[in-house]
Parts: sequence; C-alpha cells; structure tokens
Amino acid sequence: MEVGGGQVKELAVAKKQNMRWTEFGLRLLAFANTLAAALVLGLDKQTKVVVMQIIPTLPAMNIPVTAEWKYMSAFVYFVVVNAIACAYAFVSLVLTLVCKGQKSSRLASLVLIVLDLVMVALLFSSGGAAFAVGLLGYKGNSHVRWNKVCNVFGKFCAQVGGAVTVSLAAAAFFLLLVLLAIFRLHNKHH
Repeated sequence: MEVGGGQVKELAVAKKQNMRWTEFGLRLLAFANTLAAALVLGLDKQTKVVVMQIIPTLPAMNIPVTAEWKYMSAFVYFVVVNAIACAYAFVSLVLTLVCKGQKSSRLASLVLIVLDLVMVALLFSSGGAAFAVGLLGYKGNSHVRWNKVCNVFGKFCAQVGGAVTVSLAAAAFFLLLVLLAIFRLHNKHH
C-alpha cells in the first residue's frame, strides 16, 4: 500500500509536533527536578543536642550542633549548580514555547544542544560531589577517623539523598534532550 504525498507531509508534521511536545515535557521535568533539588537541599537544616566530653576529668556537656548545606563546599556547589540548571531550564522552556512552529536557526539549536550538554556535566558532577560527601556522612571513614553523622542527623541526610536523586534524574532529562537533538539531526539528513 502506497502512501500519498499529502499523507507523508501529515506524518512528518505529526512527527515534528510529537518531538516538540517531547522536548517541552523533558525541559519541564528538568526544570521541576532542578528546582526541587535546589530547594530541598538549600532549605535543609537540622539541629541536634550532642553530648560531648572535651576533657576526661570534666563532666560531659550538652552542645547544640547544626547540620546545614552551606557548611560543606560540595553541598554549596550542588545547590548553586541546580539553581543555574533550573534557571537555564526555565529560559529554554520559554524559548521552546515562544519559538513553537517557527523554523529555529541552526545557531540557536546548536547553542541549546551545547548548553544542555553543559547542564548534564554540571548536574552529574555536583550530584557526584554531594553523593560522596553524603556517603562519608552515612558511613564515616575509619582510616582518617571521620565519624559518621547520619546516625545523628538522619533527617538532614535523608533530604540530601532525596535532593541528589532528583538532581540526577534532571541530569538524565537533559541527556535525553541531547539524544533527542541528535535523533532530530539524524532524521534531517536521511
């Protein structure tokens, strides 16, 4: 069964429309996830009273100790990267809505692909850094006598884990956007 010229054009338009909606959906998911990751860790704070004995001959003292994202450079990096990725996702989302149906320039498409790749790299690196510090907090490191702290700051550590998970999902969404762009380029040339 042969497909007529009109049907081929309709199929091509439908395919293009599906690609636009897929791109829009992925950008929206990336925006939501980076916003959630930045907020969850950026607002993460827990204070506990810990018993400490500074000098063996003196009685132990109750000291309030606070765990907060801004006390660890890896967590600061994570929050800043997710805020940047969130802002970029929002701008790129608006651009895809504004430019809907218009033939975008090659330069604009290339810039989006490169920036999507930059977001992938930044999000994976910040997620890795936050995960490494979180793992130290969870398990400690007996070789250098770093005690685990997640047994004390359980809520804080759980929120770090959630933020890292959501952020890595956002990185995967940006990666899918890059793959979608590659697929689109491949289809243009075939």
